[in-house]
Amino acid sequence: MATIEELANGLDASYRKILNKNEGGLRLVNRAAQSSSPYVCGHANNPVAWQDWTPATLALAKQHNRLLFVSIGYAACHWCHVMERESFMSQEVADILNKNFIPIKIDREERPDIDAIYMNYIQATTGGGGWPLNVFLTPDLEPVFGGTYFPGPGASHEVGSVPFIELLEKLRDIWKTQEQRCRDNAKEITAKLRRFAEEGVHTQHLESGPNNMDLDLLEEAYRLIAHQYDKQHGGFSKAPKFPTSPRLQFLLNLSQWPSPVTDIVGREECVHAVSMATETLVKIARGGIRDQIGYGISRYSVTKDWSLPHFEKMLYDQALLLNVYLDAYTISGQPELLGVVYDIATYLTQPPIYDIGTGCFSSSEDADSHPSQHDVEAREGAFYVWTHAEILSLFPSQQEANIITRFYNIKPHGNISPKNDPHDELHNQNVLSIADTPKKIAKDLGLNEADVYAKIKAARIKMRDYREQNRPRPALDNKIVVSWNGLAIAALARASAALITADPTSANDWLSTALNAATFINTSLWDADSKTLYRIHRHTRSNIKALVDDYAALITACIELYNTTFNLTWLRWADELQTRQNELFLAEGSLGFYTTESHPTDLLLRLKQGMDSAEPSANALSAHNLLRLGALLEDESYVELARKTIAAFETEIEQYPASFPGLLSAGIWSVLGGKRVMIVGDDVNKAKAVKVKAEAETTRQDLPSTELSLESILNALRRTTGVGRTVLRVTANDGEDFAWLKKRNRIIGWLDVSGKLGLRILLCEKGACREVQRVEEIF
Repeated sequence: MATIEELANGLDASYRKILNKNEGGLRLVNRAAQSSSPYVCGHANNPVAWQDWTPATLALAKQHNRLLFVSIGYAACHWCHVMERESFMSQEVADILNKNFIPIKIDREERPDIDAIYMNYIQATTGGGGWPLNVFLTPDLEPVFGGTYFPGPGASHEVGSVPFIELLEKLRDIWKTQEQRCRDNAKEITAKLRRFAEEGVHTQHLESGPNNMDLDLLEEAYRLIAHQYDKQHGGFSKAPKFPTSPRLQFLLNLSQWPSPVTDIVGREECVHAVSMATETLVKIARGGIRDQIGYGISRYSVTKDWSLPHFEKMLYDQALLLNVYLDAYTISGQPELLGVVYDIATYLTQPPIYDIGTGCFSSSEDADSHPSQHDVEAREGAFYVWTHAEILSLFPSQQEANIITRFYNIKPHGNISPKNDPHDELHNQNVLSIADTPKKIAKDLGLNEADVYAKIKAARIKMRDYREQNRPRPALDNKIVVSWNGLAIAALARASAALITADPTSANDWLSTALNAATFINTSLWDADSKTLYRIHRHTRSNIKALVDDYAALITACIELYNTTFNLTWLRWADELQTRQNELFLAEGSLGFYTTESHPTDLLLRLKQGMDSAEPSANALSAHNLLRLGALLEDESYVELARKTIAAFETEIEQYPASFPGLLSAGIWSVLGGKRVMIVGDDVNKAKAVKVKAEAETTRQDLPSTELSLESILNALRRTTGVGRTVLRVTANDGEDFAWLKKRNRIIGWLDVSGKLGLRILLCEKGACREVQRVEEIF
C-alpha cells in the first residue's frame, strides 16, 4: 500500500488554496445521540458531525464523492477515550472532517463484521492492530489508509507517528488532486484482502469417513505453544499479555482425551500442557490483572508479569475464564483456582455487569473512571489503584498495615513503572497483586498464620466497601450482546453443574441467573415466527440482526443448559437455532460459516473466520455444537457438517496449528468419535440400581463404589470435564418435548423409557451401543 507521503508526492501546491471550501454545500449534523450504542452516544457532544453506518450515509459519500472516515471503538477502550478528548472534541479537527469527509462512528461490538474487514486491512498493511481503529475509505468502501491511535492537536507524539491534523490535511488534498490514484491503490489492496479471505476455502478435498484431520497437528500445535511459553511469568507472549482462554482450554483438554491423543502428543507433554495452563492461571490469579478485592479479571496486562492491567473488564473474558478456571480446578484440584471460579461467578451474577431489569449481562466496564466524586476528568484505573497513604489511613494499626502492604505489594511511592504510565495518571499509585503468602508473612512478622489470613480476609472486605463508597465506579456499557451473553450463560450453567453437590446454594443461584438470561433472549431477541435472532438489546431491541457468532454462542448456551437441567426445551431450541444458522450462514459446499447472513451491500467482503483470538471463533464453536447435537440427536448430517467446517480451514490449520485450538479440539472429536451416554428410566426399581464411584469427578481407582441415586449419577457425570462426551437423559415424562425427541432421535423410538425396567445407562461409541453397569465405565 502506498504511504501518505507517496500519495502526496507531486501534489500541486497551488491547488491547496481552494481545498478548504465546503464544496457542494453539504452540512452534516452529529447523529451519535440516535445510536443504541453507549459508546457512540458518548460522542454526541463532539463537534465532529458523526454519522451512522447506513445505506443513506454511504449513498451520501457517493453523491458528494467524499472519502469516508470510519472510526471504530468500544465503550471500555481507554485509547478510544484519549483520541476523543484530543481529536474529536477539537473544533479544528471537526472543521476538516465535516467539510471534507463523511465521518462515521461505529461500535465494534455492534458491528464486528465491519470491524473485522478493516482490522484485517490494518494488520496486513501496518503489522499491528487495535482500537480505536481509524480507516479512510473510498465511496465504494475500499480502504485508502488507516491505523489505530493518531495523536491529536497539542498531544505529544512519537517519532514517526503522524499527527491527526496533518494526516487529515494530506488525505483531503490527495483525494482532491489524485483521486484516481487513490481508487486504484484501494482496489489493489481490496483484491488482496479478498484473495486472503477466500484462501483455502474453495480448494478443499474432503475425505470420506471420520479421519479428515491429521492428529499429528496436535503435537505441532503443542510444540509451538510450548516454545512461546513464558516459564517465569506464565502466558505465551511478552508484553502486552492476554489470557488467551481458547489456548488455555486446549492445553487443559489435551490430557483428557483418550490414548490416541496422548500417544501422539506424548504423555509427559500432555502433563506439561496442563502445567503450562494451570501455572498461567495461578499467575493471573495472583496478578494485578485480577481485581484482588472485588471481582472479575481485566482484559489484558500491560506488563509481562501480569502486574499492570489494562483495566477494562469485558463480559466475554469473564465467561471464558470461568470455564477455564473450572476445568483447571477439576483437573488439578487446586483450591486457589476454585477461589477464582467463585470470584468470576460472583462478578457475573451481581450488578453492575448483571442487569437486574433484563436478567442478562452488560457488555463491559470501562478502564477509565473519576478518582473521586469531585473530579471532572476520568483517569485510567482510578477506581482500582491505591496510594500507600490511603492504606495507612484505612488501617491505622501498624501490624495490619504491614500485613496488607506486604500481601498486596503496596509501595510508598507506588508499584507502577513510569515507562508504563505515559500520561502520568498512575503516579504514586499501587495496583494490588498478591506478592506474598500468609504463611511467609506470619513467619516474618512473628504472627499466627490463621490470624494473618483472617486479617487479610477482613481487609479485603473493608477495602472493597471503602472503594464502593468513596470512588465513582467506571462507566458501564449496558448493552446486551447475544454472543457474549451466550458465553456467560454456558459458563454459569457448567459451573453450576460441576459444583451442585459441593455448594448447592451458589450452584442454584448461578443456574437461576443463566436461565433468566436465556429466557430473556428467547422472549425479547428471538422472533419465533420469522426465525430471526437479533444481536443487541439496550432499553429496547435493536434492529441489528444476529451474526453467526450470536447463533453459535447461544446454541452452546442452550446445550449447556440442557446438560445441567436435562430440560429438553433447551435442546429443542438449540436444534432450531442450528437449523437456522445453517440456512443463513453456511458457505458453498457446506465448508464452514460466514460471519454475515449474505453479502450485504454495506460490506466490502463476506468473511469466514476460524482462527481463535481472545474469543473462540464462531466456526470453532459451531463445529463443537454440531458434534454435540449430532451425538445427542443421532443426526449424522450434523456430524458430517462439523467435519466439513473443520476441513474448510485445513490449509490454514496446517500452516498455523497453534492459532486454531478450537478447531483442533473439534477435529479430535470428529476423528475419535466421542462417547454418547443415554440415561433411561429412573431408579425406583432398586434391583436395577447402578453402582458408581462416590467421587466420580476423578478416575482414581482407590475410591469405593457406592449405590447412589439418579441425581448422584447425573452429578458425577457433570463434575468431570467430559471432553468428547454427551449425556442424554430420557424419560417419557417430558411430554411434548419427548414426542419431539422421539421423532428427532431414531434410537429413542426403540427404547423402553417408561421406567418399568428401572435405571439403565447406555454407552454408544464406535457405531455401537451397550448397557453398562458402572458409571466409571464411561469416564
